[in-house]
Amino acid sequence: MLASTNITWHNSKVTKEDRQKQKNHKSPVIWFTGLSGSGKSTVSVELEKALYEHGAHAYRLDGDNVRHGLNKNLGFSPEDRKENIRRIGEVAKLMNDAGLITLTAFISPYREDRDQVRELLEDGEFIEVFVKCSVEECEKRDPKGLYQKARAGEIKGFTGIDAPYEEPKNPEVVVETDKMELHESVEAIMNYLKEKQYI
Repeated sequence: MLASTNITWHNSKVTKEDRQKQKNHKSPVIWFTGLSGSGKSTVSVELEKALYEHGAHAYRLDGDNVRHGLNKNLGFSPEDRKENIRRIGEVAKLMNDAGLITLTAFISPYREDRDQVRELLEDGEFIEVFVKCSVEECEKRDPKGLYQKARAGEIKGFTGIDAPYEEPKNPEVVVETDKMELHESVEAIMNYLKEKQYI
């Protein structure tokens, strides 16, 4: 339900299809999901670079980066996580309409929240990439020291420790970062995008 009243959608004379044609590629939202430390940000950074080198217009939304600005008023409660993903979904939809390939790197632990973002977009425009990595390996990596803090009880509701992570049931792409090299993960996603004629 809208909180705002007396508002009207103002249409543009330039369509999403016009923008995609201008850029010579489609504008999917590539949604990276996985545990903290699984490699979502690392893979998305390299994919953004690969897309740029391919001549595609892409932009990356990263979980921590977005929390520095747009979502700095949100914490990590289930309600705040839900709102975090809702906002990112709406931003990704705008970028999709702008004709950009959007990469998002968020734990996004709840299936329902990811599915709601998928529903914002047209069929085939949401590409769920499951960055699969065992919690044991993520905990070994622990790039931000968060698992250690969670184990010490300094962080409550930490995904994979005392809060759930719901794995995707039918992701478009799976990259197993505890078994694949970084370049192999990027190559797998690029191959998918080429095969499905997104780029």
